[in-house]
Amino acid sequence: MLAITDGTDPRYRRGAGVVLFNAQAQVWVGQRIDNPGPAWQMPQGGLDPGEDPFDAARRELEEETGVTPALTRALDSPEGWLTYDFPEELRRQLWRGSYAGQQQRWFAFAFLGQDSDVNIDTREPEFSAWQWVELEQTMDLIVPFKRDLYASVVAAFTPIRDRLRAGGL
Repeated sequence: MLAITDGTDPRYRRGAGVVLFNAQAQVWVGQRIDNPGPAWQMPQGGLDPGEDPFDAARRELEEETGVTPALTRALDSPEGWLTYDFPEELRRQLWRGSYAGQQQRWFAFAFLGQDSDVNIDTREPEFSAWQWVELEQTMDLIVPFKRDLYASVVAAFTPIRDRLRAGGL
């Protein structure tokens, strides 16, 4: 079950996630390169030691998509950390079993660039393809063990999406 936490539980790897909205208020998702089946997700990754979650979100976005901070505008970030557990088989494989799952802070950014500014052929590629989708579609595209997390992200970021569509941000 998904929990909102304060981000201090040492059993969980701390990270940041990004909801990147385009001009039509759709969100960016990438197909994970390390998954043989469909596994689309929004940019996310772990915090470096001492790194601020907002800074980590911007860094991960650039590392995974090539989208630089100059091509974004920070929109909003709901308070709190979203926590999910890894399935047992993954728990043993990832980080030598040292984490039960992840706890993440999520941030919304507006994409100010063109699609040609997105480059997933990065130094350490994580995605094999990318697309813009409706925010609600992300729950159907993500791997099953992250669906509760994405349901919480969708609920938290729908008001931001709606304000974007109304021209309010």
